[in-house]
Amino acid sequence: MNYDFIRPDLIVGSCLQTPEDVDKLRSIGVKTIFCLQQNPDLEYFGVDINAIREYANKCGDIEHLRAEIRDFDAFDLRLRLPAVISILNNAINRNGGVTYIHCTAGLGRAPAVALTYMFWVQSYKLSEAFDLLMSKRSCFPKLDAIKSATADVLTGLKKMPVTLTWHGDNCTTVEISGLDIGWGERTPLKFDEDQGLWTLQKDLHEGKYEYKYIVDGEWICNEFEPITSPNKDGHVNNYVEVLDENPDNITSAAVRKRLTGDDPDLTSDERLIIEQFLEAYADVE
Repeated sequence: MNYDFIRPDLIVGSCLQTPEDVDKLRSIGVKTIFCLQQNPDLEYFGVDINAIREYANKCGDIEHLRAEIRDFDAFDLRLRLPAVISILNNAINRNGGVTYIHCTAGLGRAPAVALTYMFWVQSYKLSEAFDLLMSKRSCFPKLDAIKSATADVLTGLKKMPVTLTWHGDNCTTVEISGLDIGWGERTPLKFDEDQGLWTLQKDLHEGKYEYKYIVDGEWICNEFEPITSPNKDGHVNNYVEVLDENPDNITSAAVRKRLTGDDPDLTSDERLIIEQFLEAYADVE
């Protein structure tokens, strides 16, 4: 395991590998182990999660919980955050002490969940929580997913129709990866002979989505659609911003725009709504 204290009561780290790791966490005051891994993650690294959970249960002074989020999938993170934070908040209120949040390497899902908890429950501005997190651990939480999940809780989830196109009849297959299916999946486009282009029609929840075309097996951006700025590795993707432009929903649209902007914060009323939402979600669970 490798881990960092983000706050005195909150740790972000990598996955436990043996039951003995439970004792290591108990020795530093951990009362809740919060695992975000899915079974394929555990199987890939040969982790016996049942042995770890059984040992933690026998200890009697520490609780092991699972709240699965798919790795490398910003959309799944966004959709799962409300339920995951509700489970986490309920556990922290019940157990107290120090909480250990982990995914596999402790670089993506776990820091994102810790950051969301700090933003939603511990009254941090998102930027303040992010700065604190990054000062303690070098990691890569998906901020856009956190912002969108926050807006989802406060304005609801709405889908809008989107059409994506690839021009040209000089290829045999065109697919898209990213969007709401993640980078490990592909969706084929249909060829329109009359227009001489490939199209994909899809209903997407409001938000910003990155994607890339795969043309005859080659990953490529469409130069006629918006392209992101290069990331730290110099890679770029296409992106689409899905917005509800219905004038009847102008208030919700304004809230979503503010919360998905550069430096979002929550009003006291919004924090109360989120608190009530998390409590209600916990009751349902």
